[in-house]
Amino acid sequence: MTDTVTARISANPKYLELKRKRNRFGWTLAACMLVVYYGYIALIAFNKEFLSLPIGNGVTTIGIPIGLGVIVFTIVITGIYVRRANGEFDSLTRQILEEEVK
Repeated sequence: MTDTVTARISANPKYLELKRKRNRFGWTLAACMLVVYYGYIALIAFNKEFLSLPIGNGVTTIGIPIGLGVIVFTIVITGIYVRRANGEFDSLTRQILEEEVK
């Protein structure tokens, strides 16, 4: 791409909208992940007694399903991001390129 095409794309309102939406969404998901992950770490650090409570009569403690929940949460928010990126973000990118590269 030439510098003029790059400048036109950078000034396009749809590009600015794409950038704003993508950044906000990415930071929101990152904040959610940090809260969940560091919440779990804080629980390990400050409330070991709760995490060591057995589930039923077995040897599995409550910390195991909570830890698995953190892993599942990570997979879910990754899927959410990929779905939105492949849908809305890619659609906006296509529109921008169709308008500006002509």
